[in-house]
Amino acid sequence: MIKNRRAFITGLKSITLNHEEKKFLKKYKPWGVIIFSRNIKTFNQLQKLTNNIKKIFNDNNYPILIDEEGGRVNRLKNLFDTSIFTGEFFGKIYKKDLKKFNLYFSIYVKQLSYILRKVGININTVPVLDIRRKDTDKVIGNRSFGNNPKFVSKIGDFYIKEFHKNHIASVIKHIPGHGLAKVDSHKKTPVVNLGLKQLIKNDFYPFKKKSSFFAMTAHIVYNKVDKLNTATHSKTVINLVRKKIKFKNLIVSDDISMKSLKYSTAENTKKAFSAGCNLVLHCNGKINEMRIVAKNSPKVNKFIITKTSQFYKMLK
Repeated sequence: MIKNRRAFITGLKSITLNHEEKKFLKKYKPWGVIIFSRNIKTFNQLQKLTNNIKKIFNDNNYPILIDEEGGRVNRLKNLFDTSIFTGEFFGKIYKKDLKKFNLYFSIYVKQLSYILRKVGININTVPVLDIRRKDTDKVIGNRSFGNNPKFVSKIGDFYIKEFHKNHIASVIKHIPGHGLAKVDSHKKTPVVNLGLKQLIKNDFYPFKKKSSFFAMTAHIVYNKVDKLNTATHSKTVINLVRKKIKFKNLIVSDDISMKSLKYSTAENTKKAFSAGCNLVLHCNGKINEMRIVAKNSPKVNKFIITKTSQFYKMLK
């Protein structure tokens, strides 16, 4: 039952569920699980892992996520090498030849979605809608489609539509825009000084009115919006995402174990919920941290249950 779950997504340590993880999943009932390269060895092994997770919840539609962007964010590389299919790769094709883009992209998504469904994954954390700048930190780099907000927005719509058509949910990221970051938020806190009008016109634009079921936050401080908090921890920014960007579905924090967030695991979790994130993401698979996140995550509310039910319908 969805209503018995807690509002967080957890990572796992390895290629099988260990005893502690089984106990953890049964006790705390996370809303979803995210898969990384460390959890993938072979096709059959991954299929068995996701089946075992779903059996615990008695739910064939249980949310299982992956970061399979292509390029260097290629978690499935042992099974399906997508290293040439960067955001930049598709961005360049789109710019030169729309018909070619439609053909290449529809084939790519169809094949990737088929593999994801076969191994039991139903959510892919794409598209990256961050605008690339000359001085954008390389953590984004060629993951971005390009530097034109309207152009990035249109490609984003293609991504969402094609993945949904193939029964895989999408996660737009990193809302409301990571492209101005000059440092890697895995290691430090990026601070953006651009004014709100310019942000809305440029970096925030590609995220507007997207039909994705999920959006992932940016661990970035927008100085002219909220000097004290990253977007993940900012009521002001999350309110802007709802009212100006008009995102209507579930907001997921980026990984709260990233070093951009300066508080304890418990505080990082609580502050994300207080700001307005619907789900908190914790990725590193460290069981002691996982327990802290779980204990500080509320049960799912009516809004999450409603949106999850809509997501389940799309999978059919």
